[in-house]
Amino acid sequence: MTTPRPQSRVRAPELSGDVWLNTGGKQLKLAELRGRIVLLDFWTSGCVNCLHVLDELRPLEERFADVLVTIGVHSPKFLHEGEVQAIEAAVRRYEVHHPVLNDPDMAMWSQYAVKAWPTLVIVDPEGYVVHVAAGEGHAEALKRVIEDLVAKHEAKGTLRRGGSPYVPAEEQKHELRFPSKAVATAEGRILVADTGNHSIVEFASDGETVVRRFGSGRRGAQDGPFDLASFTEPAGLALLPNDIAERAGYHVVVADTAGHLLRGIDLRTGEVSTVAGTGKQWRNGADSGKALEIDLTSPWDVAWWAPAGGIVIAMAGNHTLSLFDPVGGGIERFGGTTVEGLKDGQLGEAFFAQTSGFAAAPDKLWLADAETSALRWLDTDGNVHTAVGTDLFSFGHVDGDADKALLQHPLGLAVLDDGRVAIADTYNGAIRRYDPLTREVSTLATGLAEPQGLLLHEGTLLAVESAGHRLTPVATEVTSVDGDAHAVRRPPTVLAPGELEFTVVFTPPPGEKLDDRYGPSTRLEISASPPELLVEGAGVGTDLVRRIKLADGHRDGVLQVVAQAASCDSEAEHPVCRVTRQDWGVPLRFAADGERVLTLVMAGTPR
Repeated sequence: MTTPRPQSRVRAPELSGDVWLNTGGKQLKLAELRGRIVLLDFWTSGCVNCLHVLDELRPLEERFADVLVTIGVHSPKFLHEGEVQAIEAAVRRYEVHHPVLNDPDMAMWSQYAVKAWPTLVIVDPEGYVVHVAAGEGHAEALKRVIEDLVAKHEAKGTLRRGGSPYVPAEEQKHELRFPSKAVATAEGRILVADTGNHSIVEFASDGETVVRRFGSGRRGAQDGPFDLASFTEPAGLALLPNDIAERAGYHVVVADTAGHLLRGIDLRTGEVSTVAGTGKQWRNGADSGKALEIDLTSPWDVAWWAPAGGIVIAMAGNHTLSLFDPVGGGIERFGGTTVEGLKDGQLGEAFFAQTSGFAAAPDKLWLADAETSALRWLDTDGNVHTAVGTDLFSFGHVDGDADKALLQHPLGLAVLDDGRVAIADTYNGAIRRYDPLTREVSTLATGLAEPQGLLLHEGTLLAVESAGHRLTPVATEVTSVDGDAHAVRRPPTVLAPGELEFTVVFTPPPGEKLDDRYGPSTRLEISASPPELLVEGAGVGTDLVRRIKLADGHRDGVLQVVAQAASCDSEAEHPVCRVTRQDWGVPLRFAADGERVLTLVMAGTPR
């Protein structure tokens, strides 16, 4: 009989990067944190799934404040995200109350063998990696792992309580704090989503004089009078046509992004009401039905589009579009499959990538797809088209023909009087313009602080400068920028062409087991870009292990993976069950001596 060898423990690599935030300038070392449980959150500020995780971690940080140290490792996808000023703004914008290490060259990402944003790594009080989880929805699992570690190391005498390295940054007061979108009312007033102050501000037509504020300024989801109601990081705003507003009982629809709700505002009474969503984030199951009974996921922008007969919602959290009927009170999936990517065609089969901005025209609905740095549109026949953009990994600031032009994480759009489209090219700090007739892209303005929204108001184009905390008029002088093309700097996985053993690791947390009461508990979907990269193994199955075959003759490509697992409490009479899901876009490079095994960890202990 052979005795199995014990699994070797993995020592956590030391912390390294160029700038520490929320520590008062102090550099932290893992050796100094011995005795504490350390949770590393590998994130990037433009990734909506990473923002979900920030909210999931808040209760854990509060519950385990005396034993847990959370450290955000900011490993940027886009060039702009690696700039110190940008990460400082992101930490303030999203109210991150733990130390953050900027990892601009993705050195720590590589040392910890991270493959996706977000990824969570738990280091035990003795300095060993004991748990890895990719994606979101791991809060309960993390709680159980931490409780297990507390019990184990308290018994061993290796747990140290008390003390925190977190030092809050100084805040400056602004009338607006990280605003995102703006619309003009029929009376000429301007409504601005004051995202960082969790409210909606109504300005006079000058864009400077505050008339009133909807929201108390506290995070929340309270309905009621304008001064008592609360929002949670609201973003998109849409005005209803007069006849629809009269029937619905409110005039403005608000995408209450981090609250996972749609809110209605009655501009006559100031009353705020919830019109769609439950307040819970959608992870699986129904996404169509009575609007107040359906979970939403980070609705980022909203637009009334007459051809659709309702409010189109950019459901950034799962890369889909939804359609809301303000009069009937229903909501339904409008487009997308939940797979992140750039694929045109019929609405129900198209791929989107964190759609974050709309601009409605009579015959088109223009879309800003942030993660593919793309400008796209939907026609009245239900077809999706791409004007600018190529994939999840290419970006830059290049003007000229649309086939060669590049954007960097755009978040806002506006249709100009002549039919051309203005683009808030957020991470380039620029306002760009696309001409549908000539297919030319040009630059209208540069040097802006993360513009996220655009509004054409009384002949003037206004930019919502989020990191500048203001509305800014944009001159329409056209320039041409011949900048650099960039690609996401995530290290590629080097594989050999041919047959490959592919595995997604999912280990239920302590006290849970896979839920197979109603059939298979796991699901795996694999595709590739370009599609011909996958000779065998594409499609959907229920096993997390699959033999795939990669075509010869390719230098590089992307493997797109969506994995899902259902687990339940193992001992409870009425078990609580949950679904864990993760999307990966794994950049590949091919070499004859490359690996013939690829393993992705959704949740489990590193091997």
